[in-house]
Amino acid sequence: MKIGILSKRNKMFTAEMKKYLESEGHIVELYTLENLNINQSLLKNDFYVLKSKHMFFLYAGYFLDGNRIPVIPNVNLSYKHKNRIEAHYLIKQAGLLGPNIYMGMNDILKAKLKKQDYPFIQKPLMGSGSAGIKLISSSKDLKSKDGGVIYLEKFIQGVHYLSYFIGDKVCVYEKTPLSNEHSQVKAIEMTQDLIDITLQWKNYYNMLFGHLDIVRDEKTNKLNVVDPGPFPEFIHWNCSVDPVKEVCRLILNEYAKF
Repeated sequence: MKIGILSKRNKMFTAEMKKYLESEGHIVELYTLENLNINQSLLKNDFYVLKSKHMFFLYAGYFLDGNRIPVIPNVNLSYKHKNRIEAHYLIKQAGLLGPNIYMGMNDILKAKLKKQDYPFIQKPLMGSGSAGIKLISSSKDLKSKDGGVIYLEKFIQGVHYLSYFIGDKVCVYEKTPLSNEHSQVKAIEMTQDLIDITLQWKNYYNMLFGHLDIVRDEKTNKLNVVDPGPFPEFIHWNCSVDPVKEVCRLILNEYAKF
């Protein structure tokens, strides 16, 4: 088969996927910001792997979807992971707990929020992971880059986890608050509730793989999903299956359903 991979990087997990798929006899072409051109030439491939949530690759995904070329993972679901508002309601719709959110213009938030309401996490409306995120301890910290709407999530004190899933396999690690996937993690003994919440998310949206950032509230002991991701790098994966081979196997099986 002819397979395209839409990715910001041509290294790491993307490179490993390309290598594995080629070893299985497939023709694989990488599309990065340097060479992606959204036009009819993209229709030459049988299907595409959407590795990145960068908007340009999402636009390519929508173009391909509109031309009936399969894109895996689902383009619309990937977009909703990137949009903080959409992601918040994905969490709610799956029946999971998440942080309370607050949105408004800078002056309004400063006037309405009380001292005891803090701290918050300020996040870009479009994004994922830890890019552009900062802790807001008081109204003095509230700032809008472009003078637009500010998006805040209530900061939950507790233990933070990175939870990977590939199929029904789950790997969970303890992480530093507000850190991204590339930061150091700590191996832990997984509890059943961490596994259950991860699989609840995976099964509700029929996802092949992904990850969740989860916080166990130190006051209530309840688990809250604070950030989902549709296609991590699986940097820390150290479980029973090879992540590259298993992800590729799931993708090929999904394509066979089209």
